[in-house]
Amino acid sequence: MTESAADLERLLANRWSCRGFLDRQVDRAVIERLLTMAGRTPSWCNTQPWQVIVTEGEGTDNLRKAIGADIEKFGTDFDFPASYNGVYKERRRGSGWQLYDSLGIVRGDRDASTAQTLKNFEFFGAPHVAILTTEAELGVYGAVDCGLFVDTFLLAAQSLGLGAIAQAALAVRAPLLREYFKLPESRRVLCGISFGYADTEHPTNTYRTSRVSLDDFVSWA
Repeated sequence: MTESAADLERLLANRWSCRGFLDRQVDRAVIERLLTMAGRTPSWCNTQPWQVIVTEGEGTDNLRKAIGADIEKFGTDFDFPASYNGVYKERRRGSGWQLYDSLGIVRGDRDASTAQTLKNFEFFGAPHVAILTTEAELGVYGAVDCGLFVDTFLLAAQSLGLGAIAQAALAVRAPLLREYFKLPESRRVLCGISFGYADTEHPTNTYRTSRVSLDDFVSWA
C-alpha cells in the first residue's frame, strides 16, 4: 500500500458529520486552502459548475438570524427523495437514533427531536457556512459534480483539522438564500456545509455511523 492510499484511508475512516463547534473563527488563509483543495474536484467536461458563498464572522451570525427570523420562505430547487424504504429506511433511522441517543433524546419526545432538527438552521453553532449552488441549465450532471465537490470539501476539512457537516436541510431555504445573497434565478441551491473547529466534547461528536460491507453494494460480472 502506498503512503497516499494510507493517508486517504485514514481520512475516510476518521471523518464524521460534526454537529458541535468551538466558538473560534478559521483563518481566511486556511479557508482559502480548503477551497483550493475542494476546487481540484473532477467534473463532467471540466465544467467545474460549483459556486460557493462562504460566511465568516458577522456574516455567519447575520445569516443565522435571517433564517431564524423568516418563517415563510421555504422550498427546494432539487427534489428530495420521495421516500426511504427497505435498507435505506433502516440505515436512515439507525443514523437518526445514534444522534438522539448521544443527546439522551428518548423515542416519542417530539419536542426534543424537533429542537435538534432546528439546530440545522443555526449551523450547529459553526462559525462558517458554505452555501453551494450550480447553474440550472447543467441539470443532473451539474448536481452530481457538486456532490463530488462536497465530498472533496469534507475530506479536505478533515485533513486540515476542521469539523464539517453537509446539510441538505439548508436547501429547503432556497428562496430565502436566493433573496438574501441576491442570486440570479438561474442558480440552484444544492446544500450548505457548516464548518469550523470541532468541539470534541460535544455529545453529538462522540459516535460514528457504520458502513456496509462490499457484499451489500458490489456485484461482480
